[in-house]
Amino acid sequence: MDTSFHMSLPCLSVKETKDFYINNIGASLGRTSEYWLDINLFGHQLTFIQAEKFNFNSPNYVFEGKMLPSFHFGVIVSVAKWEELYARLNSENLEVVTQTTFLKDKTGEHLSFFINDPNDYMLEFKSFKTPKDMFKS
Repeated sequence: MDTSFHMSLPCLSVKETKDFYINNIGASLGRTSEYWLDINLFGHQLTFIQAEKFNFNSPNYVFEGKMLPSFHFGVIVSVAKWEELYARLNSENLEVVTQTTFLKDKTGEHLSFFINDPNDYMLEFKSFKTPKDMFKS
C-alpha cells in the first residue's frame, strides 16, 4: 500500500465544504454523515468536521462514543506498519491516545491511534481493514 496523507479540519458547513471540494476543485466524495465528510484530494484523505466558529481551546468531537480531536493530521499506513508504530511508541512510554477500531464491520473500518507531538499537535495513525474502502461511502 502506498502511504496516504490524512488531515482533519473543522468546517462551518458540511454542505458548502462538500460543494466547494467536489464542484470547484474536482475532488471526489468519500464517506459522509450529517456532521462530517471525507474528501479524496488526489488520493489523500481530508476529513471536515462541522463545528461552530472553531474554538481551539476546546477542539474535540465525539465519534462512536469516543472523544476525539477535531483538529489533527496523520498518515494512513499498512496494518503491519501500524502495529509496528503502535508497539514502538508504547514501548517508549509515550502516551498513546484512543487506540481503537472505528466503523467496526462497516465500510471504512480502520484501526486508529493518536499521539501528541512535542508542539501539542495531535497526530493520527490509521490503517484500513480494506484499503480500497478509504473513500468508499
